[in-house]
Amino acid sequence: MRSEGGMASKREGLAARRKSLGHSQESFAEKLGIATSTVGRWESGSSAPQPHLRPRIARLLQVTATELDLLMTPQPVTPESPAVPESEDDDMDRRAFLSLLTITGTFVALPQIGTPPEPGDRTPPPAETAGALNPHLWQVFALSESKQAVYPLVRRQLGLLARGLEELRSEEARQRVCVLAADLYQLAGEIFFDRNRYTEAAQCYSLAASAAKEAGEHDLWACALTRHAFIGVYEHRFAAMAPMLSAASRVAQRGDSRLSTRYWVAAVQAEVYAALGNLDACNRALDVAERVGCLDGQSQNGGWLRFDGSRLAEQRGTCYLALGRPDLAEHSLTAALAQELSPRRRGAVLAELAALGAQRGDLDQLLHYSGAALELAGQTGSGFLGKKLRGLQPRLAPLMADGRVAELHHHISALAGAA
Repeated sequence: MRSEGGMASKREGLAARRKSLGHSQESFAEKLGIATSTVGRWESGSSAPQPHLRPRIARLLQVTATELDLLMTPQPVTPESPAVPESEDDDMDRRAFLSLLTITGTFVALPQIGTPPEPGDRTPPPAETAGALNPHLWQVFALSESKQAVYPLVRRQLGLLARGLEELRSEEARQRVCVLAADLYQLAGEIFFDRNRYTEAAQCYSLAASAAKEAGEHDLWACALTRHAFIGVYEHRFAAMAPMLSAASRVAQRGDSRLSTRYWVAAVQAEVYAALGNLDACNRALDVAERVGCLDGQSQNGGWLRFDGSRLAEQRGTCYLALGRPDLAEHSLTAALAQELSPRRRGAVLAELAALGAQRGDLDQLLHYSGAALELAGQTGSGFLGKKLRGLQPRLAPLMADGRVAELHHHISALAGAA
């Protein structure tokens, strides 16, 4: 399949689902009795499976025919066709997406008003089946270098949810759909957040919190509040976010003690305390977050709850850097860099190490790490990394007499202009 610009579009959802089930392209092709290159063409978007193969593909991927259709939806990968709207025409598309949020949010807030089911009718309405693909969409989001690639799939899922909400036929069904909506809203918020579209992200997270509250799902609710607070953290409104995180902590305490929610909230609280200059409170919060390592079994779901403690080294480093403790920060950040990190996370750690170099006046460290972070920001197109690097610019001012630092400042500004 081709985009309007004539370039191929990838089916990242299809590839992510295959990988999540442990199939290589070779083993997947062998089970279908086709050439490996055929699977490659499907996933690259240059061709599509023949109709007679689709039932077998769905069985191998453990999805329904409708879910397979969603996985087969290609996402454009050309710079000229970003998945999150940028042009005037695309801005209209974004407004349509936000309208879907409003529509579904309104239905979630209403009491159950649908027609009761006929006796013996066990067929779930579309709104209940629409969320079956949500976990797969989170996988695509996690695996994609370009986070906005999952945007068209989320938009389509939200459309299915909106069309089916009118057909809810019991309070139990309504609660299930509230859970699905809260899950999908948070994913939509993550996409907008990665593009630095904080107003839209805040709307998504607010709706997610409301839907989770309606469903009585405290962990889902606490995660939505925490994501909402992240916006303030990255806008440096730390004092204003402290009450929201305190509320998230109280909600999480009413959740499932086997999940990692409360420990994630504590980790975010530590960043706020660090920014406010409270070392003792920061260390206490980090110590609480470290207790996630005591949990047994499945403490996170890889979707709206992904905290497993693996990021605590980089979070400690970020906190200590904010507190002006370069000795503690470098140890934690270096330990984080030695881990297996996604491009987005690696770029964030590199930016922090660059900031540490600037703080010390160590130009070699500053230029080495900032250069690597800039390269990753260019590869991923992540607005998150772009913002991390822009946060480095004020630290460069005392060092601008060096031509290399002035050039670095220029490259960061150019990256921001392209975002």
